[in-house]
Amino acid sequence: MRTLIAASLVALAAVGWVTAAQDTPLPGASGSVKFAVIGDNGTGAAAQYEVGRQMATARERFPFEFVIMLGDNMYGRQRPQDYIDKFERPYARLLQAGVPFFAALGNHDDPDQRFYKGFNMGGERYYTFDRPNVRFFIFDTNRMDKPQIAWIDRQLSEAQEDWKIAYYHHPLYSDAMHGSNVELRVILEPLLVKYGVPVTFAGHEHVYERTAPLKGIVHFIDGSGGQLRKGDISPSAMTAVAFDQDQTFMLIEIVGDDLFFQAISRTGRVVDSGVIHRRATT
Repeated sequence: MRTLIAASLVALAAVGWVTAAQDTPLPGASGSVKFAVIGDNGTGAAAQYEVGRQMATARERFPFEFVIMLGDNMYGRQRPQDYIDKFERPYARLLQAGVPFFAALGNHDDPDQRFYKGFNMGGERYYTFDRPNVRFFIFDTNRMDKPQIAWIDRQLSEAQEDWKIAYYHHPLYSDAMHGSNVELRVILEPLLVKYGVPVTFAGHEHVYERTAPLKGIVHFIDGSGGQLRKGDISPSAMTAVAFDQDQTFMLIEIVGDDLFFQAISRTGRVVDSGVIHRRATT
């Protein structure tokens, strides 16, 4: 079935276990790291606004602290009014509540987005930020030059947090239209494996997809925060779950060595959920 493949088994990974079920709840634990995920969202169209409203509703029961953006933050014109129409208005309730957004650059994004205060990029194409026991690494996969590769190697090697999470725009593995970016995979995968990154997030494909653990890493694609390509996925052996029938966003909670996840459609339906169990590395 092209639209939805549900994984109901427990899969062994080099870094951890993944337990998948269609209705794994988010614990809502005190002191946990809670965040949301969107990608390819900046259309300014009705579906983006509907996802934004669904995110705000979800936050009433699951008070996520921040949102990560996987690129293609805006399509088409990117003038001051477009930042309002394609970002500030769709997520007005979240922004008014003080929820920060941390963006990666996509191929449709003007690089000057890195100077926009609302994207919290600090003027950088690639950067890092942390939360208790979690460090996030944001790459610019539009231009993976030698300085950025050296920066990634250094930052990953120096990170002391148990959880290292990387996110960027172009997926290393994909069963949708663009397919896996093998050139990027050759560069990035050895570093992600070497330094024990158990989870990555990417966009670019206008669908939701979760891979089985590949070399110890679970790769999420969530590129349907605004854009959507129905019927776009042709699942392969690496696919754990794929959904291409509606826009989606994700909710994530990290509690100790467990990362809980839910993928939620524009109408509020949970289309994937589960737990990634981080295993200590030596």
